[in-house]
Amino acid sequence: MYFCGLFIQNEILLRKTFGLRIHKEGRKMLISFLLALIVINTACYFWMGAYFVTTLAASSVLMIFFTNFFRNPKRIFQTNNPYDIVAPADGKIVVIEPVFEHEILHRECLQVSIFMSVTDVHANWYPFEGKVTHYQHQNGRYQAAFLPKSSQENERSSIVVKADVNGQEVLLRQIAGALARRIVTYAYKGKKCHLNEHMGFIKFGSRVDLYFPADSVEMCCKIGDHVKGNQNIIARFKQPEA
Repeated sequence: MYFCGLFIQNEILLRKTFGLRIHKEGRKMLISFLLALIVINTACYFWMGAYFVTTLAASSVLMIFFTNFFRNPKRIFQTNNPYDIVAPADGKIVVIEPVFEHEILHRECLQVSIFMSVTDVHANWYPFEGKVTHYQHQNGRYQAAFLPKSSQENERSSIVVKADVNGQEVLLRQIAGALARRIVTYAYKGKKCHLNEHMGFIKFGSRVDLYFPADSVEMCCKIGDHVKGNQNIIARFKQPEA
């Protein structure tokens, strides 16, 4: 309990000093990791004194790395255009291509994929206002998330959201990567989803795919662009002709 209190105090200090918030999905893991480091460094101090400074320095670097990974920046996206589609994740645009989505939508789509590196924020946001019409989680492999086949073979969660603005159904897919071993999804069938709301979190990974119905959107980004989740507009739904 003492160390939990110490962690919470440090989190409050980080938030006030640097504006750094810790995502709820990382708190238990960080507390466990901190306890393990305390045990290791205490043992090193008493039995391997010559290596204590080195061990302490390495432990500090690791703690900073993991704390940074689970950071939860406060981001507010504001728009006057209901057709805007905001990036659901931090990362690099690695795919923009027409495909046939055969698992859930069973139709021609435009696939847009965002690859998240270990330095990116790993929280995921809903990209537009709508309602969840389908959700499923599928177990799978843990290949590198930048590989095209990871979309079909890796562990993944699939969420279909029906846009309020035009009724278009868009498939959002969270994909685990080589390091990611757990996908957290807050969606469920029938849920109303909103901008600025977390869709989920991918621990230590890795990729988010979007499947738009063919010819339903105009792209506002290109392959190679780096985007920020809940900050950058990546596409717009096409408005009906007057």
